[in-house]
Amino acid sequence: MERFVADPLSGLPIGPEVAAHPARRPERRAMEGRFIRLEPLDAERHTASLWRETHGPAQDARWQYLFEAPFTDEDSFRAHLQRKAASEDPMFFAIVDEASGDALGYETLMRIDPANRCIEVGSILYGTRLQRHAGGTEAQFLLMQYVFQDLGYRRYEWKCNALNAPSRTAAVRLGFTFEGVFRQHMIIRGRNRDTAWYSIIDAEWPRVREAFVRWLAPDNFDSNGSQKQSLAAIRSAL
Repeated sequence: MERFVADPLSGLPIGPEVAAHPARRPERRAMEGRFIRLEPLDAERHTASLWRETHGPAQDARWQYLFEAPFTDEDSFRAHLQRKAASEDPMFFAIVDEASGDALGYETLMRIDPANRCIEVGSILYGTRLQRHAGGTEAQFLLMQYVFQDLGYRRYEWKCNALNAPSRTAAVRLGFTFEGVFRQHMIIRGRNRDTAWYSIIDAEWPRVREAFVRWLAPDNFDSNGSQKQSLAAIRSAL
């Protein structure tokens, strides 16, 4: 897509015309995958398994770059999830393992801007079993597909603490493009946060989608469930 055109009167560069219709707002709905399904976060259904997956010995690092600290007890965590479940923006989805039915993490659609057809994925928390599991990748794909194909957004954002190396690596692996760092963007839990910005735009989505489809195909996994080709390698080959 052309990034600018010449104004017929002034000759100055201007952005190309874009259809002005808004995107649809996301809804609380389930999304089925092969490894996991996304479903609206529900504190009564999801607290127990999310508590087991995200709290306990050596789990503090999992919360290092989130807005919240780990919770001291399951009841306070449940009350926190109840508030999240009621939120419209961010809108929270539990990531549920198809095999066990356990909630293994959550992710959100947030900073929802239908007029400009721009939306962000964020507030991502993956539990122990979801890390290095194909379902973690599939969870990202399901939200992307919903945003671009069902809701009609033109820009999909990923933002993270610039010091969060795993999140930055994940963004690139998933097909996001790095756009820069916003210095002194936030104060989180009493500390400065510089924020790294990434995005996928609608013109890039077909290639990103095809890479996900090929990566998630059953023939890309061996009998032990290990990938044969990486997502990045598949996308590069397209």
